[in-house]
Amino acid sequence: MLKLLLWLLLLLLCWPLALLALVLWPIVWLISLPFRIVGIAFEGVFAFLRALVMLPARLIGGARP
Repeated sequence: MLKLLLWLLLLLLCWPLALLALVLWPIVWLISLPFRIVGIAFEGVFAFLRALVMLPARLIGGARP
């Protein structure tokens, strides 16, 4: 709701900039989408590596969080 109110304020104060933001936002979202997918993949790889490194400690019964 706050984003909508801010956009409406921008529309009242500087309508060309507001319309440009409205048109360019989907393009920016599409460009950033591959970076988000890569980030999710790296997060999974790092979680797997952490589990692999912690496996010996878990097998001998180390402290669990």
